[in-house]
Amino acid sequence: MAGRVRPAIGRYGGRSAEERRAERRRRFLDAGLRLFGDTPGYRATTVAALSEAAGLSTRQFYEEFRTLEDVLAALHLQVNDWAEEAALAALAQAAQLPVAERAAAVFRAYAANVTGDPRRIRITFLEIIGVSPQMEQQRLARRARWVDFICAEAARAVERGEAEPRDYRIAAAAFIGSVNGLLHDWTVGRVDATLDDLVDELVRMLLGILRPVAL
Repeated sequence: MAGRVRPAIGRYGGRSAEERRAERRRRFLDAGLRLFGDTPGYRATTVAALSEAAGLSTRQFYEEFRTLEDVLAALHLQVNDWAEEAALAALAQAAQLPVAERAAAVFRAYAANVTGDPRRIRITFLEIIGVSPQMEQQRLARRARWVDFICAEAARAVERGEAEPRDYRIAAAAFIGSVNGLLHDWTVGRVDATLDDLVDELVRMLLGILRPVAL
């Protein structure tokens, strides 16, 4: 399909067209989380199946999205947004704690959020891989945002005398790569460990990168 179907305008049932569209979009995304994040997965899902799962029509699908890839892209960003919000909330609460406790609180909040629903893990670490050049650009852009997050926290630790002054960008990129790779392998059953074990190990890695003066 070349483009989206033009949606209806005006009020209906006491709701504006904008409100109805937002509700439809949410239903499609909820259905995408169920189908892409579980069975049958992104590659085996059709527009018709997604629309049926959402309780909507394929015509309504094309009013909101051009392709199923657009749904996957929106879900990938949403899952990352949820995780970032959790990390920022934890950071706000732990702002006055020493760097070791601060890093542990933030990363545990991130891990709890992204792994709390297995479908989020699959969307983030499995289904998005190898879809298209556009999706790969989005994945790398979001990874760069997490690198920036770590670098900002490293800079704050340096200001407090808790970490060694240096350029942390390469180390932060390596850490994010480790997080993604380890959680991917854990998700597909290649790592025999509990989630707590994984989080503990990754927190130790992060603290090693920061090289705190005192733990």
